[in-house]
Amino acid sequence: MYDLPSDLPRLRTLRTWYAMWVDRIDEAIAAAEQRERERQQSERRRPPTPDWVVELSIGAGARSIEVHVGGCRAAGKRQRAVTREQTLAALADGMRACIHCRPDIELGVLG
Repeated sequence: MYDLPSDLPRLRTLRTWYAMWVDRIDEAIAAAEQRERERQQSERRRPPTPDWVVELSIGAGARSIEVHVGGCRAAGKRQRAVTREQTLAALADGMRACIHCRPDIELGVLG
């Protein structure tokens, strides 16, 4: 029947062995579920992506150097969220628009 040994000692050994594996699998499942809960909690706590950002230069007197659509992967780490109106004003003043996310096209501003 099912290719199992017929003697009691070996059957008990197999039972112990598989119970150990079921426990290990249950622990791995619990750890994976905990990681997923933590990931979801982190997602809920993350602030929303701004609609528009300006990339800032390096240094103490950091100045705005380029306009991006919020979430643009080409935007550097030094950035500041801005409103739609501030973005339009920056583009009108000649600030460079990112060539990857094209906020100028997104806003309907033609250069």
